[in-house]
Amino acid sequence: MNYYIIIMVIVKKEGVILESTELEFENQAVLNPAVVQQGNTLHMFYRAVRKGNNSSIGYCKLEGPLTVVERKKTPVLFSEFDYEKQGVEDPRIVFLDGVYYLFYAAFDGKNVLTAYATSKDLKQWEKKGTISPKMTYDEAEDIFRSSKLKERYFFFESYYKDIVGKDVLLWEKDVFILPKKINNKFALIHRILPDIQIMYFDDFKDLTLDYWKKYLQKLGDFIVLEPKHGYESRNIGGGAPVIETDKGWLMIYHSVEDSNNGKIYHASAALLDKKDPCKVIGHLNKPLFSPTEEYEKSGDVNNIVFPTGTAIFDDRLYIYYGAADKKIAVASVNLNELMNELLNEKNDINIQSEIDFTAGQVFNTGLNKEITLTQLKNILKKDDKIILMAIGWLASQGKIIFLSDNNDIKIKIKD
Repeated sequence: MNYYIIIMVIVKKEGVILESTELEFENQAVLNPAVVQQGNTLHMFYRAVRKGNNSSIGYCKLEGPLTVVERKKTPVLFSEFDYEKQGVEDPRIVFLDGVYYLFYAAFDGKNVLTAYATSKDLKQWEKKGTISPKMTYDEAEDIFRSSKLKERYFFFESYYKDIVGKDVLLWEKDVFILPKKINNKFALIHRILPDIQIMYFDDFKDLTLDYWKKYLQKLGDFIVLEPKHGYESRNIGGGAPVIETDKGWLMIYHSVEDSNNGKIYHASAALLDKKDPCKVIGHLNKPLFSPTEEYEKSGDVNNIVFPTGTAIFDDRLYIYYGAADKKIAVASVNLNELMNELLNEKNDINIQSEIDFTAGQVFNTGLNKEITLTQLKNILKKDDKIILMAIGWLASQGKIIFLSDNNDIKIKIKD
């Protein structure tokens, strides 16, 4: 396992916990798990891919954050209807008012719609059908223009028409509800590229095409989060269902960075107001973690960390994610440190030049030897925040790695 300091938060890469097997339904890949925590027990519902790229939902049980103790040999949800004939993908699960809601991406080979199923016991699931608006991007474009949305929305409208076809339906992914109602209404987090949005409704039967059209006419009023930083240059999307804290809703989400070497998927975090999630309290200006390990950089799709589930053990937040669309891995952070970083984010000052200078000092100091974080602080005699941010930048550039050294962290320059 390795440690990374991208911001003022130390992220511990716990490693891969689930891989594909020889079973037919998961002989290609496993990825993007939903996680339900019940005390020390975790119920994980994950996307299982068979050769030929058809997905279903598999299940395993963990005791504690990392130990798999049970794994089913058959999928718990699979393709049954035409709208999902090519795959049941990327589940997220939320418990609300005695019901488990499992949202998933339904793929028919061309279109991706959001569907959901419900359960009272996590064993018997009843599919409820799709909830996405069945409208083409051409139809959506006319509505978007009345919504006064930024031009980036029209880029993706044009992109999907060119790549998939003019009759492709609006892609609706990364969907889940908040675990509490707001003003007695369901609050649905969803993603129409490039932002993350929220929709309110009284009952799922309300989500008719007309309801969606009226909502989309005012979509600009319901933006929860939009790309703000370089690591979000292409788009962002919902990750794990939000976590309620006394300071707000903690959202672990994914971002996509455009680069000359292709897209890079990062994991990051934001803090949203509890009464009005469209009010952003904190939004990390650097990724929480990025694809740095080989299992994250190389797989069915390279350079992906895609967070979809979380669990809390003591003071640590465990983040479960798809790694390179091939395996399931875990990273963990101190929850209090992450919250403090988000709460302080808006008060941060521009100290980039000092960080850059310190990064050079750190690199030169550790060039010919391994050095602990404590030793480094004693040598440089600088503010801890500056040192940690400099180390974080070096790690994000792949120039250093972290090793465990008893109760300290050892820094090593990469060869």
